[in-house]
Amino acid sequence: MKAAVLKQLGVAPVYENFPDPVITGGQQEIMNVIAASVKNLDKARAAGTHYANYTNLPAVVGIDGVGWLQDGTLAYAQGVSGTIAEKAVINKGHYIKLPAGIDPDIAAALPNAVIGSAMALKCRAKITQGSTVLINGATGVTGTVAIQLAKYYGAKTVIATGRNAAQLQKARELGADHTISLLQEDDAMISQVKALHQQTPIDIVIDYLWGKPTGLLIDALMGKGINHVAHKTIVVTVGGMAGDLLPLSSGALRSSDIQILGSGFGSLSPQDFQEFNTTLLPEAFQLAAAQKLLIEIDTAPLQTIETAWNQPLSPGKRLVIKIK
Repeated sequence: MKAAVLKQLGVAPVYENFPDPVITGGQQEIMNVIAASVKNLDKARAAGTHYANYTNLPAVVGIDGVGWLQDGTLAYAQGVSGTIAEKAVINKGHYIKLPAGIDPDIAAALPNAVIGSAMALKCRAKITQGSTVLINGATGVTGTVAIQLAKYYGAKTVIATGRNAAQLQKARELGADHTISLLQEDDAMISQVKALHQQTPIDIVIDYLWGKPTGLLIDALMGKGINHVAHKTIVVTVGGMAGDLLPLSSGALRSSDIQILGSGFGSLSPQDFQEFNTTLLPEAFQLAAAQKLLIEIDTAPLQTIETAWNQPLSPGKRLVIKIK
C-alpha cells in the first residue's frame, strides 16, 4: 500500500510503498482510509519530542482517520496501525459511524478539536445553561470549535481572546459576543476583562495559552477587597501555546474564587472518554453534517505528504491528508 512513512525522528515522513497492516486477532479489522488529519500530536511523535514517540522505524504516521469498513460503513476510528495510509488496522467495533452528508475531510479534522473543546466544557468545567464562557486563545482550530460548542451547550455569553484580528472577527461570526485583542497593552487587556466580568460574571475560562496571557487574565478576575464576595470562576487549561509556566501570585487565589483544572488525557476519566465516544463526538459529527459546526481545513494529497507536513498552515486551519 501507499503510506506516509517515517524513517527518522525529526524528519518529515515520505510517500512510498509500505507493507499492508496485518490483523493480529479476531477483535481487529481493516479500514480503507479516505482522509486523516495532521495534528500537533502527530508532529510531536514524529519529531521524537512526545512521550509516545515512535520506537520502531520505519513506521506509518497518523493516529486516527476516516474510511470505509469491510461492510461498507463510513466511519471514524483510531488506528492500531498508522492511519495516514491506504489501509489501517482498527479495533473491531471501536469506531463511530458517520452521518449521511458529512464531508469525510471535515470528519477527519474534527475529533481532535472536539477533545480539546467539548471535554473541557462538559467534563471538566461542567457548563450549564446560561453560563458565561471566556475562550482564551480562541483564534486557533480548537478555539473556534470551542466557541461554537459553548453556545450549543447553552452559554449565554461567549468572550473570545486572541492575537489575530481577522480570526477574532471570525470568532464573532461563529458566535462570540465579545472579543479581546491580546495585542493591546497589558493594562488595557486587564481593564477590558474586568469590565466584562463586572457586566456578566465569567463562569468558565477555557484556556489554550497559559503563560503570560493567562496570568493577566487571572489578575483581571481577582477580588476587590476584604468585603468582596467573589464570583466562582473555573479555569480549565487545555494547552500552553504561550508558555508552560504561569506567573501566579498567592493573592490572586486568596482574593478570588478561582479554581484551576486541567483537561487532557491524564485528567479525564474512563467515563469521560465513554461520554466522548458515545455522545460528544457523534453529536459533533451530526452538527457538522448539518453545517451547524464549522471547522476550516487545508487539504493535501497523500503523494505530497513530505512537503505538506512542514508547510505553514493558514491561521485557524487543520491539515487533512486525502488518501483517496
